[in-house]
Amino acid sequence: MWQPEPGWQRLPGAGPATTGVWSASSEGREVVVKRLTAPDPHDAPGTLAPSDVNYWRRAADVALSGVVASSPGLREAPVVRVEEDDEGVTLVHERVVRQDAPGPWLAACLGRFAAADLGRHPWLARDQLRTRLALVERRGGWRTLARTPVADVADHLWSRRGAWLDRCDALPQVAQHGDPSAANIPGRHGDGAVAIDWAHLGTGPVGADLGYLSLATREEVGPLVEAYAAALPPGLADRDQVLLGARVMAVYTALTRLDWALARVADGDGALAGKFRHPSVAPYIHAMQRQVDQIEALLA
Repeated sequence: MWQPEPGWQRLPGAGPATTGVWSASSEGREVVVKRLTAPDPHDAPGTLAPSDVNYWRRAADVALSGVVASSPGLREAPVVRVEEDDEGVTLVHERVVRQDAPGPWLAACLGRFAAADLGRHPWLARDQLRTRLALVERRGGWRTLARTPVADVADHLWSRRGAWLDRCDALPQVAQHGDPSAANIPGRHGDGAVAIDWAHLGTGPVGADLGYLSLATREEVGPLVEAYAAALPPGLADRDQVLLGARVMAVYTALTRLDWALARVADGDGALAGKFRHPSVAPYIHAMQRQVDQIEALLA
């Protein structure tokens, strides 16, 4: 049975099939080790479907393919080795020195990356937001938001989700990291960024990656859209298309996260309204409040 080596230091990390993430040393280099465990036939079907956003070994396939080893705007941390066995896969990358970067610079990196040629690999993720909302639908939708002051807003947006997803499907489809939080883009390489956690690499609507990033930046969506759109190759997409893709991703992701956070504390003692300041809920409420302008635009 696979086990981490003595001396490895555990790091935070999650994702499809991720058993754990550790910092370590290898041949004089500081590295990060990620262990992926193969699912069994009883696990969620998506973990075994190569194009599903939750496909278990996508990060390993990305590392083995080298498809983002030198991609524009955003590239993978250098791969040290990939080791496969009957139980799963062990990924070893060089550790990236973290450098804080302003949101517009990260947005421009995502804009340049949108033009990357990822090839036609069967394991590239597709329909990221649609797949995630389908999982929420199977759990009954935004049930906890229905018990809050934003119930009417949530109900309207939930009932219109198919129309907004269809409009995003009609946008230019571009390369996307899939999970571009500021924490997942820690380093720099030349005029571009070095990213980690490529478990959701694939294609999606222009601007969708930007909407995801906007949930974790100090800047509002406007300056991020300008930087992203300016970095796109001429003719790929216009600013309005970028804004639409970013807006839909940001709003539906923020509300889904808030519903999830509220559901975790909803059954405890006391009224639900009294738990809005709970430390595991308050950040998600703040993230939703930052999206008020984008929410109003989708309601119009």
